[in-house]
Amino acid sequence: MKTVAKLLAAGLLAGAAVGAHAELKIGVILSLTGPASGLGIPVNNGFKIWPDTIAGQKVKMIVLDDATDPTTGVKNARRLVTEEKVDVILGSSTTPISVAMADVAIESETLQIAISPPPLPPEKEKWTFRMAPLAAVHANTMVEHMKKQGVKTIGFLGYADAYGESWLKDTTPIAERAGMKIGPVERFQRTDTSVTAQALKLAAANPDAILIVASGSGAAMPHIALIERGYKGKIYQTPAAATPDLMRIGGKLVEGAYVVCGPATVAEQLPDTHPSKKAALDYVTKYDKQYGAGKRNQFAGHSYDTLQVLEKVVPMAMKKGQPGTKEFRAALRDAMENFGPLAVSHGVLNFTKTDHWGFAPESPVILKVVNGDWQVQK
Repeated sequence: MKTVAKLLAAGLLAGAAVGAHAELKIGVILSLTGPASGLGIPVNNGFKIWPDTIAGQKVKMIVLDDATDPTTGVKNARRLVTEEKVDVILGSSTTPISVAMADVAIESETLQIAISPPPLPPEKEKWTFRMAPLAAVHANTMVEHMKKQGVKTIGFLGYADAYGESWLKDTTPIAERAGMKIGPVERFQRTDTSVTAQALKLAAANPDAILIVASGSGAAMPHIALIERGYKGKIYQTPAAATPDLMRIGGKLVEGAYVVCGPATVAEQLPDTHPSKKAALDYVTKYDKQYGAGKRNQFAGHSYDTLQVLEKVVPMAMKKGQPGTKEFRAALRDAMENFGPLAVSHGVLNFTKTDHWGFAPESPVILKVVNGDWQVQK
C-alpha cells in the first residue's frame, strides 16, 4: 500500500509539474497588409519584444494576417479557436475587424483582447475587452482642448466605417454640451486615394476646427488635402494617427496638427506625478533598444500594455484551470473583470463586469506637431 501511495503521490506531483509548465497558446490577428497595415505592423513589432514566458508559462504565439479584411479576420479567428485551440485571441488592430471577430469570441467562449476600440452592443461584449479607450474618453479630452482654443464649430472628415462612425457618434453630444456644433460631415473609404471633393466642401464651410478620423499613414492624406485647399483653421486627429508616418508623409503641411492619444509615446514629457509615466518609460526604453530611436509608436504601446494585463490575469486564471482547458479560458475572462486598477503605458485600466473599456477619463493627452515631432500640450 505504501508503494502504491508513493507511486500515486509521484504521479500527482508529476502532473502538477506538467501543469505548472503548460503551454499558453495566444492567437494574434492583425492587419499586416492592406490599408491598415500601418497599425498592424507596429503592433506586431511590439509583440516581438515579449518574453518567452508569462507568469511562468511558456508562450506559443500564432500570428495571422487579416489583410485589413473583416471576412479574413473572422476566418482566422475560427481557425485559431478550432484548429489551434488558443487560450486567448489578441486583435484585431483594426476596429471593423475586431467587431466582426467578437462573434467568434462569444461562440467559442474565448477571451478576445482587442487592440483597437470596437463599439459593440452590450449583449456582444461578454468575451471582448479593449486595449484602446472608448472614443468618448478621447473625445472628452479633445473637446476640452478645443474649448480652450475658442472653437465653436467643428467639421468632420472620417472613415465611413465603425471607427469613423463611433467617433462621430461619441463626439457629437460631447461637443454640443460644450456649446459647439458639428458640421459639415464628410466621409471617405480607407482605400480612397483622394478626398478632394470632401476637402473642398469643408474648406468652403470654414469651421473653426476639423476633426479627421483616419489611421496610420492614411491620416496624412486628408490632412494634406485640407491644407492644400486653403483651410486655415485648427485640425485635430484621433489616436490612430499618432504615428511617425503622419509627419513623415505630411511634412511641413501637418505642422501645428493636434492629436489626442494615450501617453505611451511621450513618456519623457510626462510629469512625474502622471500614473502612466513609469510604464510608458519602460515601454519606450525597451522599444527604442529593439528598434532604434524615433521608431516608438502608440500601437506597439498597446502590445506592451496587453502583456502587463496578461501578467495579471494568467496567475489568477491558473487557480481554476490549466492552459488549454475550457475552465482556464473562462477563468481568464473572469479575471479581466477583477484584476483592479493597473497603470499601463496608455493610462489607467480598470475593467469591471459593466465596463470592458476600462480606461480612466484622465488617460489621454493632447499632442501637437512641432518641428516634426510630438509636443505634449498642457
